[in-house]
Amino acid sequence: MDIALPVLGGLGLFLYGMNLMGNGLQKAAGSRLRKLIEVLTNNRFMGVLVGIIVTMIVQSSSATSVMVIGFVNAGLMTLTQAVGVIMGANVGTTVTAQLIAFDIIKYAPLAIAIGVAYWIASSKKKHKDTAEILIGFGLLFIGMDMMSTGLAPLADNQIFVNMMVNLNNPIVGMLAGVVLTTVFQSSSAAIGLLQALAGQGLVTMNMSFLVLFGENIGTTTTGLISSLGANKTAKRAAIIHFLFNLVGTIIFMTVLRMPIQALVVRITPYDVKRQIANAHTLFNIINLIIQFPFAGLLVKAAQFLVPGEDKAAAKASIYLDERIIETPSIALGQVNKEINRMGDLVLNNLILANEVFSDEKYSGIELVYEQEQLINKIEKEITDYLVKLSKASLSEKQNAEINILFYTINDIERVGDHVENIVELSEYKLKNNLSFTRDAIDELHEMFEACIAAFSKTMIAFETGNELIAREVLVIEDKVDMLESKNRANHIDRLSKMECETGPGIVFLDAISNLERVADHSVNIATYIIDKLENK
Repeated sequence: MDIALPVLGGLGLFLYGMNLMGNGLQKAAGSRLRKLIEVLTNNRFMGVLVGIIVTMIVQSSSATSVMVIGFVNAGLMTLTQAVGVIMGANVGTTVTAQLIAFDIIKYAPLAIAIGVAYWIASSKKKHKDTAEILIGFGLLFIGMDMMSTGLAPLADNQIFVNMMVNLNNPIVGMLAGVVLTTVFQSSSAAIGLLQALAGQGLVTMNMSFLVLFGENIGTTTTGLISSLGANKTAKRAAIIHFLFNLVGTIIFMTVLRMPIQALVVRITPYDVKRQIANAHTLFNIINLIIQFPFAGLLVKAAQFLVPGEDKAAAKASIYLDERIIETPSIALGQVNKEINRMGDLVLNNLILANEVFSDEKYSGIELVYEQEQLINKIEKEITDYLVKLSKASLSEKQNAEINILFYTINDIERVGDHVENIVELSEYKLKNNLSFTRDAIDELHEMFEACIAAFSKTMIAFETGNELIAREVLVIEDKVDMLESKNRANHIDRLSKMECETGPGIVFLDAISNLERVADHSVNIATYIIDKLENK
């Protein structure tokens, strides 16, 4: 118990510190992390670079792997792109091992003290994010020191020493690494424990190498488990990560193990923790160099192991995947893409509604109804996704953005409802052979054109963050209000002159009322955009 408590407590602090530091880095990076992912192209070199940087920020290759699986599952990343990111993630995760190999435990309490003071003194959320990084950094090293101190008495325990000798067996050593990483769901935590054991002389470099090989395989289990509910392409991405690490392990075990082990010892002969960190780094860099030219073969192997095509997805949304929620800045980018898609569907319905009224034909009515059902489903899925995302570790800016997005999707959905109302009026008009005067048709067409312009510019402003375009919507909405008042007065004048019948008149008034509401909801969204940009 005297050994277990400090070791388990130290491990807990280590994991919490690493998580806290990773969350702080993610929130500090914010939209920059989202933009980094968006520069990803079919160029695998760029994918490797993105994988390295993202993993350094999120502090976990498993988290990056799960995020990649989410992107592939949402159809936003091809396997060709994914393989580069996965390879880069393996290199990025070695930074944590290199960091904890430094003997800077004496500075850890200072980092925590500065972090806590900064947290208390600052009222701004972005400053608190920086404080989280400092506190997490300090806790990570204190946890490491607690593990090392707790393990020290085991050096005199002959039973434990004899048990550790079994790690010299390649199968036992590698299996231990697989189990440790699978249990901790973090290769960094498993390597941290290995460094603590090595620091107390409880494992040799030979044992450490074997455990490291196992940990590199074990780190792929998180992605494999995450892919179980994903589509076939996402499953292939998880398989690629597994194959990449497995093939690398086989190459090192059969050819490169002894030369690399000798090189590591020669570089840092007296620092066993640094030897483990360097071995981990060299394994992943050399594995990347060897296998990068054969990335296409990994893709083909994954396609062979997971054959066939996916059935049509039941989900209405195409950009949302819950695996990405753990990286809020990326998830918010996906929500924005889904909202743009939802807006495009509403805009298409608005254009169809204008055509239905102008042409006086049934063609287009059913399509509007079908798209409106899809819009409602997308709105619900985005809402559910945002609710889950709001429970993640968010920066102040991200919290504010989520609130704006809730309002935005509600207004877009209401525009869709008003468009559906207009089409229902058109259908009623056709079924009852109601006819409008030429003036009424022209007035409606003018209002339609203004509303289409307003909503179109609204969605462009939403996508681009262009304040000038958003302000144009305010001007158009004033014009729509003026047209609605003028057209209502003209209609009353036509009624009084017996130029228009009551039946068509009611339809006309309802139509212009719904169009005016379309402009109102458009200006609501434009106002959210303007307020967001002004409060940056």
